[in-house]
Amino acid sequence: MRLNNLKPADGSKSDRHRVGRGIGSGWGKTAGRGHKGQKSRAGGFHKVGFEGGQMPLHRRLPKRGFTSLTRRYVEVVRLSELQKLGVDEIDLMVLKQAGIVSTLAVDARVIKSGELTRKVNVRGIGVTAGAKAVIEAAGGAVAVVEAVKPAGKLVAKQK
Repeated sequence: MRLNNLKPADGSKSDRHRVGRGIGSGWGKTAGRGHKGQKSRAGGFHKVGFEGGQMPLHRRLPKRGFTSLTRRYVEVVRLSELQKLGVDEIDLMVLKQAGIVSTLAVDARVIKSGELTRKVNVRGIGVTAGAKAVIEAAGGAVAVVEAVKPAGKLVAKQK
């Protein structure tokens, strides 16, 4: 076998359809577009989901669910990552400086994953129930900052 002898297998390649080139081609007259109607004409097109003026399915069905706009800015922190930190007081700034969360993070949430044997005080970030139990069992504390909304302004309140 040589490179100059290579060719595709028989029947694997077929000629392209040259539409609108006479009755003998099998693609003459309407050229595969059928008879009349918007899609048979040059420039005739409609939007995806268009149903001829009928209310489209995606507008007939009710909306469901919720997409959080801040989801990509809330990051997850494991207990094992808190164990590696050499700091006892942990908040969002400490996590950003250590490179555990992105600098774009608006909030973080500690989850129960890994071991925590040393005392740490977590302040101003979310903590799951399981993670809170582990932190308190190790002698640490969790201070939750609760958001209070008086007269249209968001103010952080220490609990």
